[in-house]
Amino acid sequence: MSYSDFTLRGVQEAFRLEIIENSGLFSKLEELIPSEFFLATLEENIPLAVSIHTEKARSELIISNVLVEIRKQFDRKISFFSGVEFSVDKEKGLSGYCDFIISLSPEQLFVRTPVVFLVEAKNENTVGGLGQCIAEMIAASLFNQEQRTIYGAVTTGTAWRFLKLQKNAVYIDLRDYYLEEKPGKILGILSSMLKQVA
Repeated sequence: MSYSDFTLRGVQEAFRLEIIENSGLFSKLEELIPSEFFLATLEENIPLAVSIHTEKARSELIISNVLVEIRKQFDRKISFFSGVEFSVDKEKGLSGYCDFIISLSPEQLFVRTPVVFLVEAKNENTVGGLGQCIAEMIAASLFNQEQRTIYGAVTTGTAWRFLKLQKNAVYIDLRDYYLEEKPGKILGILSSMLKQVA
């Protein structure tokens, strides 16, 4: 078993989680002003990724650029990883590859604690990746070896849904946030989450 085998119901039952649904949980967080370079990149890449219509294209052309922009906004003092193995407890199914991991460590050669954010890319819808993303968040909390808030997102590249794990409670924002409409809002949510943990 691996992260990708978990459904929302399956991860809830396996780890005895309380799921707390909240529409607009992160909606009040301030926007972050995107760089002109980032906006120009999105203008070029979003239509291309949408027309290619694969998870890989969306990951490479959209999601990676969002995370690079966040790393720049944090003066390159955080690290992010793409497509790395993150096996924490194989017996519990907490193993496999994560699409994206963000750590508060500037170390870029390997994943170091604290891992604070995981992004799961899904081509079709954000709800479909919730179980997998939550399993990865649980793995991150074990990897950190201390109780810490872990954040997650499931995204199609253009639509983003955010989650928060605190102890055995998972808070899921039922609202999708759209990159084309408000790129500064997506950056603001990501930035606020990282600042809260830091």
